[in-house]
Amino acid sequence: MTTMNVGQAKTELSRLIALALAGEEVEIARDGVPVVRLVPIEPMNAGERFLAARGALRGQIRIGEDFELTDAEIDEMLES
Repeated sequence: MTTMNVGQAKTELSRLIALALAGEEVEIARDGVPVVRLVPIEPMNAGERFLAARGALRGQIRIGEDFELTDAEIDEMLES
């Protein structure tokens, strides 16, 4: 396990991230007392990312009254 004080961790953040990604436990300390642990985040697949953002734009998107297209309008767009 790697433990490092905040000041030193600031200058060596890239190396600490690499250690954490390699599976090593990394703790950041304040005055020699560990206060946080640096751990990798499990990657999400595209579907999980989509579901995680669900509702994020609620109230910010408006759909016009004329949003729906008729079958004829769709056919016309596809023929162009």
